[in-house]
Amino acid sequence: MKIVQVQFTPWDKLYDFTFEDFNLSKNDKVIAKVDTALEIGTIVSFREVDKLEGEEFEPILRKASVHDLEKMLVKDEKEEALSYARQMKDKYNLAMKFIDVHFSFDGSKITFAFIADGRVDFRELVKDLTRNFGKSIRLQQIGIRDEAKIMGDCGHCGRPLCCQGHLKNLSSISSDMAELQECSHRGSERISGICGRLMCCLAYEQGGYEKLEEESPKIGMKVNVDGKRGVVVGKHLLKRTVDVEFKDDNKKEGSIVLEVDLDRDKKKKKD
Repeated sequence: MKIVQVQFTPWDKLYDFTFEDFNLSKNDKVIAKVDTALEIGTIVSFREVDKLEGEEFEPILRKASVHDLEKMLVKDEKEEALSYARQMKDKYNLAMKFIDVHFSFDGSKITFAFIADGRVDFRELVKDLTRNFGKSIRLQQIGIRDEAKIMGDCGHCGRPLCCQGHLKNLSSISSDMAELQECSHRGSERISGICGRLMCCLAYEQGGYEKLEEESPKIGMKVNVDGKRGVVVGKHLLKRTVDVEFKDDNKKEGSIVLEVDLDRDKKKKKD
């Protein structure tokens, strides 16, 4: 079963829909129903899924027309809504920060995106926003990485943030990735993005590093090099070399460490 994935806001999840005879392409604007509201979103991708028993997907209603796009709110209107929400947040002394606002295409619902360190009791705030706007109000807590995706900036590479461009899903980045890629020693500031979290680009080459790791002997493994027995004490994945420690026969106590090329035998055969 082929479905289309649509994104309605940069900080919300991707939604799956079925589609019929529409001539759809990536980045097309479409109209679809989400919960009880009509929304206008952007096609991110197409994918095949196995439909499970009892699982239902809503259909794309239609491709957005020029008239539909003209009805979308302008930046000034969104800023006015955000300004009012921030004033009310200060009125109730709530420890939260509003980042973005999204109006449904049919105008029936407004969703405010915010960040906070913990849970926030915003019940009175929602009542105030509902009275002011006269619409259904939803507050959605997002992460600090989503804030960077919305606000934008340049990364350490000097290019616009990946999360604002091609990176649609923010995958989990762990310190193990930095360890495997031998860059954890640079310090957290140099391998963290403007959001304060580990840079998303650490995931780009992770698969390659994992393959190199599989092809390399483990630390502590005993190996033979030119007839001498040694122990692997370090490795350099990109260089495809390992540091091997040998006992020094000329000394009762002591050892020497040599950097050994993992491809040395292949290179000898070529020579």
